[in-house]
Amino acid sequence: MLTANQVRSDFLEFFKGKGHTFIPSSSIVPKNDPTLLFANAGMNQYKDIFVGLKAPDCPRAVNSQKCLRVSGKHNDLEEVGKDTYHHTFFEMLGNWSFADYFKAETIEWAWELLTKVWAIDPDKLWVSVFAGDEADGLGMDEEAAELWTKVTPIKPERILAFGKKDNFWEMGNTGPCGPCSEIHIDLGPDRCDMQNVPGHKCGVNAGCARFIELWNLVFIQYNRAEDCKLTPLKDKYVDTGAGLERIVSVLQNKTSNYDTDLFMPIIDYIAKISGHKYTSKLGSKTDNAFRVIADHIRTLTFAITDGAVPSNDGRGYVIRRILRRACRFGRQLGLHEPFMYKIVDVVADYMGDAFGEIRQRKDYVATVIESEEASFGRTLDRGIEIFNTAAKRAASDKTQKIPGEDAFALYDTYGFPFDLTRLMAQEQQLSVDVDKFNELMEQQRTRARQAQKQTTFAAGLSGTQLPVTDDGSKYLADNCHAKILGFIDKNGFTQQGNIPNDQQLGLILDKTCFYAESGGQVGDCGLISATDAKFIVEDTTQIADTVIHQGTLECGSLKVGDKISCLVSKDRDAIRKNHTATHLLQWSLQKVVGESVAQQGSLVCTEYLRFDFTAPKALTDAQIKEVEQLINEQITADQPVTCNVMPKEDAEKLGAMALFGEKYGSEVRVVAIGAENDKKIAQAFSREFCGGTHVNNTGFIGGFKITREESISAGIRRITALTGTALSDHLTQRSEIIDNLSRTLKVPAEQVQQRVEQLLEQNKKLSKQLKSAAKQSGGDIMSEAKKLLSNCKKINDTSIVCSKLENTTTEQARAAIDMIKKKASSAAVVFGFDDAGKVTLLVGVTDDLIKKGLKAGDIIKQIAPVIGGGGGGRPQMAQAGGKDAAKIPDAIEKAQNLIENMLST
Repeated sequence: MLTANQVRSDFLEFFKGKGHTFIPSSSIVPKNDPTLLFANAGMNQYKDIFVGLKAPDCPRAVNSQKCLRVSGKHNDLEEVGKDTYHHTFFEMLGNWSFADYFKAETIEWAWELLTKVWAIDPDKLWVSVFAGDEADGLGMDEEAAELWTKVTPIKPERILAFGKKDNFWEMGNTGPCGPCSEIHIDLGPDRCDMQNVPGHKCGVNAGCARFIELWNLVFIQYNRAEDCKLTPLKDKYVDTGAGLERIVSVLQNKTSNYDTDLFMPIIDYIAKISGHKYTSKLGSKTDNAFRVIADHIRTLTFAITDGAVPSNDGRGYVIRRILRRACRFGRQLGLHEPFMYKIVDVVADYMGDAFGEIRQRKDYVATVIESEEASFGRTLDRGIEIFNTAAKRAASDKTQKIPGEDAFALYDTYGFPFDLTRLMAQEQQLSVDVDKFNELMEQQRTRARQAQKQTTFAAGLSGTQLPVTDDGSKYLADNCHAKILGFIDKNGFTQQGNIPNDQQLGLILDKTCFYAESGGQVGDCGLISATDAKFIVEDTTQIADTVIHQGTLECGSLKVGDKISCLVSKDRDAIRKNHTATHLLQWSLQKVVGESVAQQGSLVCTEYLRFDFTAPKALTDAQIKEVEQLINEQITADQPVTCNVMPKEDAEKLGAMALFGEKYGSEVRVVAIGAENDKKIAQAFSREFCGGTHVNNTGFIGGFKITREESISAGIRRITALTGTALSDHLTQRSEIIDNLSRTLKVPAEQVQQRVEQLLEQNKKLSKQLKSAAKQSGGDIMSEAKKLLSNCKKINDTSIVCSKLENTTTEQARAAIDMIKKKASSAAVVFGFDDAGKVTLLVGVTDDLIKKGLKAGDIIKQIAPVIGGGGGGRPQMAQAGGKDAAKIPDAIEKAQNLIENMLST
């Protein structure tokens, strides 16, 4: 039986034997593609080629692409675990032709690999072709249908035609597209999972598990314009995709993808740590949990390895949802403590041969997952309790629907992803008010959204071949002469005519000395000028091999074809200093913290530098001081900085560091610090792959100072630092602060620290005295609360205590509420008071009243506006702050009336 690793290798070697170049999988976190959260198909990294923005590096390519489908139209998340074949993470085996071979070879080779190399029974295979589409003016793909009978022995009756939905591929609403031909396999009548569906008949694209798609062969031969019309492409492309998991399942003769060696090592480990046995049954809650966890840990391992981290928005929120979903399924196997992080080693062990990066970063991935598990674990059990309360109410309601408000509260307060709430509801045969949840989510987004306008010069360029810019002089000079080849504005790329005045656009030149934003370094600013014209360059970006000078024609006139002068802003000097200092920072961190430090990202701009790196905990003050000292020693030593372009393999042999997840060509630029010249790079103490601009000598940096060290997510730290003029300004400002403190405290500058420490000690003593006084006061509040309870109004057995308190703190008032709730058994308590200038309302409710629908959070929301404030909290206890102390009695009165009315109905 072939292993999954052998199947993957067979595919790659087969196509390499057909003249294809192996291209490693791109990162699962797309680089420079804002349209994608995650790579979801093998063609993602070739998009610029298909749309005409970039020439291919080779005519034929093959790879196994890491893919993640959890959003948009490609969202398999909620199906995972319920069947045998849905996954969030999967590998897409693919081969590509860039204006080389087309349909005949694609069909012939696919058949050869399936039936001869892998020996799949040809009589089990069916193929589909495009049936045509009247609206698009396209007939049936007769060419593909004829080729199937010409280059393979398949019987004509096994060639089926389907419409646009099944057999026409499109990248998006516009752009390259074309018909596709799919290869399906008949797994036998016993694999049908729709036998009980009235009228169901097994067949290709009939919806059951008997016939499954193995391989999709896409023939990209058209371009769809904005008006939806299709025009033939000059160059034709092939893009194929075959899911490794399905292929392996067939070749290993398994009835489920989860029974293959791509999943069983994980499932066996889960069984070991949980004590449960996996039986491979559908419909079993326990087996479903096994499948979900096995799928999700693969997704998390690969996504976090490639740079995604759990957060509250974007791809980070998707990762958080997946992890929390897996944690919740872990509860069904009795796994209440963090456990997901332990499985990372298993994934790295059996997938690390094909994807070495997950082995390199497994410790970091485990750290991130463990931290997130621990965080969610602190709120999960409480969230489940809140959900169960909401579910009981919904079960007794005729709608059988959990209110959107409850689902939103679970999401907002307890971090419950909405799909997790919906899943738990489905398990109890309940639904969730999706519309109300979405309404509340949109309200939250509106409150949080900040006006943010970005100009994207890539819009509307699909199918446009942009000219290549020669930007070699960006390393050598701050000025050069060039010619205008065209410009990009909202209408797309224009190669003739005048440059519009007073509007944002992007100039394209034949050559430039401007550096386009890349690798964390910001794009250059500056001036493009002619005799009477000035074009202000506000930013420089890049699309494929074209440099875009973004800005505005401020005065004069320019037209396509004009010869112009380029001048980069003096800001570049500061950027150079910061970029070289960033390299020194990575070197010193590895010296001080350890070789495990790996760059996660950076920002190199005029004002400062920012460096993100892996580290399990915060740097100590001593470590920060040592890092600064090492860097400043190298700055003082005037170390030479050299740059050299060399083959990637040579750079790797020299030990040059590459930014993880970045794609590099066959040749790379290596920046070395400490080598006498570019012939002696091996002598350098710092060697990095880098395309940025740098100083020639570390002495030009002038100095280095860390201004902040902080956590940005689990396992990732961030350092912000200053160099050059910005550092001088910073130190001058700090000196002024010391001088001002010296005058205020009436001591010499060198005694300021000692005097501040004395004042802090005096403050500490005073605080103790105040706390002692507060304890006495707290006793008085308790006495007052007991009197209020004795004299309060009661409805049935419920005590209603509503009063304004004097001379109390929030802590004391909370303690008083807890005391009343304990003594009274059934009570609703509302206190209002002024705590050191903070107008505060507190509401406490006993559990018996919560079951009747009386919640502290509901009460506080209605009375908080009276004091000009707002608040919230749990059903048992809620708090609000406000501005108007004079209105406390009115708020108390309103609360009394609300509670009485609710208890009387």
